[in-house]
Amino acid sequence: MTGYARVAAGGADDGRSWEVRAVNHRFLEIVLHIPDSLLGIEAELRRRVAQVVKRGRVELWFRQSTQEEQSRIRINPALLADLRGAVGEIAELWDLPLPAPDPLDLLRWPGVLQSREMTEEVQPEALLAQLDDALLELQQSRLREGAALAEIFLQKLQAMEAILQSLRAQLPGIEARLAERLERRLGDLRQQVEPGRWEQELIFYLHRQDVAEEMERLATHLVEIRQVLQRDESVGRRLDFLVQECNREANTLGSKAADQQVSQAAIELKVLIEQLREQIQNVE
Repeated sequence: MTGYARVAAGGADDGRSWEVRAVNHRFLEIVLHIPDSLLGIEAELRRRVAQVVKRGRVELWFRQSTQEEQSRIRINPALLADLRGAVGEIAELWDLPLPAPDPLDLLRWPGVLQSREMTEEVQPEALLAQLDDALLELQQSRLREGAALAEIFLQKLQAMEAILQSLRAQLPGIEARLAERLERRLGDLRQQVEPGRWEQELIFYLHRQDVAEEMERLATHLVEIRQVLQRDESVGRRLDFLVQECNREANTLGSKAADQQVSQAAIELKVLIEQLREQIQNVE
């Protein structure tokens, strides 16, 4: 499921904030956008995100205000002094004149440029507490979306159950029409076979066209989906499996259909199942 949250981090006026964004994904993928000063708590950041989100792509940013970003670049004078000393030692060792350094080359040296967040003291406990607030807000956003999706699922399930109920009521008439159609097609052949053999062939034909078993299995899957929707846990993969099973039964129903009503019902069921499948990709 998708979701978004933004919570201020650190002090009230330091311009720092956590921003979390979640989008649909088949598995859990966590992408961090954090400064080097927070790499020491990267594993803890991932652990806390994984406690809240079980499925989806989650991007986490540690942001600072625009005003701070304009002046966040600083030079590390201590490192520059060390570099100058090292160059002086090399020049003295090889009895060479001390070369004039290229400022651009020095800026490329790792650690010469520093950002403000690297030079200021970071309080991991406070930042993690603020991250928990952001994750809680994200979860509430996802729960609201989940409630809306559950309503959509229930509407689709009701529509499918209505189709099955209507088709179930029509099955006796459908079977009678199939038997009448078979007798009309065979015509005089009935007089050329034994009565018992004729009844056997008729039963075999009707059995091949019988869709009651597929309808019952499909109805059972719909009941299971309703039960799964009430669980307070990650249910996306189970729902995905159940919808695949529903689609299998609907396909079999369509392939066995020898009556227009059954064929039309199978098509309507498959449309609703496909709509369910698309929505389930949004479920954790």
